[in-house]
Amino acid sequence: QVQLVESGGGLVQAGGSLRLSCATSGSIFSINTMYWYRQAPGKQRELVAQITSGGITNYADSVKGRFTISRDNAKNTLYLQMNSLKPEDTAVYYCNFVVRKYYSASSIDSYWGQGTQVTVSS
Repeated sequence: QVQLVESGGGLVQAGGSLRLSCATSGSIFSINTMYWYRQAPGKQRELVAQITSGGITNYADSVKGRFTISRDNAKNTLYLQMNSLKPEDTAVYYCNFVVRKYYSASSIDSYWGQGTQVTVSS
C-alpha cells in the first residue's frame, strides 16, 4: 500500500523557519499533484499550497511570500519551506499526493500523510 512519510515538524519561535518533507513508500506509476494541508485546533483542514507535476504552484493567501512548495521528482518527495513563521501557522501539517499507481488511467488515487505538528511560539 502507498504510504506518505512526513518529517521536519517541530517547535520554533515566531519569525523562524522550518522545512517539511514528505516522501512516498510503496510502488507507484507517477505522481500528479502534490499538496500541503494544515489543520489547527478547532479549525477545518485547509489547503496551504500545491504543486503540479509540471511545477506549477499555488498558495493560500495567508502564506504567500513566506512559504515555498517544491518537489523532487527523482525522489518522489514533496517539500514545504516555511519562513517568517507566525503563531497562526501553528497546526498539524498534512501532505497529500494524487498518484497514478499503475499504468491504467483508472488507477489514480489520493493518499495522505499522518501529519506533522508545527508549533510557532510568540
